[in-house]
Amino acid sequence: MRRLFPVTDMTAGPAVPVAPAGPAGSAAPAGPAASAGPADGAGTEGGAGTEGGAGTEGEGGDWSLDALADAYAYPEGDAPWLRANMVSSLDGAGQHEGRSQPLSSETDMRIFGTLRGLADVIVVGAETVRLEGYRPARAREAFAERRAAAGQGPAPVIAVVSASLDLDFSLPLFTAPLVPTLVLTGSGAPAERVGAAREAGAEVLFAGEGTRVDPARALAALTERGLRRQLTEGGPRLLGQFVAAGVLDELCLTISPTMTAGDAQRIAGGPPVAVPTRFRVASVLERDGFLFTRYLRS
Repeated sequence: MRRLFPVTDMTAGPAVPVAPAGPAGSAAPAGPAASAGPADGAGTEGGAGTEGGAGTEGEGGDWSLDALADAYAYPEGDAPWLRANMVSSLDGAGQHEGRSQPLSSETDMRIFGTLRGLADVIVVGAETVRLEGYRPARAREAFAERRAAAGQGPAPVIAVVSASLDLDFSLPLFTAPLVPTLVLTGSGAPAERVGAAREAGAEVLFAGEGTRVDPARALAALTERGLRRQLTEGGPRLLGQFVAAGVLDELCLTISPTMTAGDAQRIAGGPPVAVPTRFRVASVLERDGFLFTRYLRS
């Protein structure tokens, strides 16, 4: 694994992080980047890197989980920070046959697990829950000490955004999570579906009028619950809404060395914004032809 940007010793692992400005003048370290993935079973604690120490492997190996966690630490302070984690093929596909996994790699999944290990909450759209087979987030020993020191629970909360609440509430995501799953919907959501969600054990938060979920209100509702380290794994429609609302702070994008053709969605969908949102590159990491990039809102 090599760091291509910022230019440092490209074989010795993460250098001293660059400190770009956070949302409230805080610093966000610049490190490698990651992508979206399916359920929480990905990103195992084994693999090429060593789990415990802060050291890293050489050019041919993965960074340790500690090194990745240091590189991806959220900004200090109380201000919320929304990070998106997505993958794209060379020809712009955000998925293949409805799933992101065919575009991914072992290193991609390792970083995916690290990003989850750092987050307070994982925000995901209902369609992605259905297509990717989401399961409850699990506690991982590799991040237990770090999470405890940050005042976090043993595992991130999963927050599902759904206007219609057309979800299977018998799934373990709702009935057997380590921490209760949140469902974000509009105040006009069908009462019987709201009741079904609550009966399954989920907590329902209203963040919009009618059946519409307002992206900014949804994130504010999570922040009010102390969930400021926010990670979204899409899908494209939800990410497009966050972009249009101007609330996305960071994009971690894996560029997969694959070509898919077809008519797959891009990583962000929906109506275009009036003026394109400008991001600046924070880091680029490479392994086996995959580029793990990280961008911060300018």
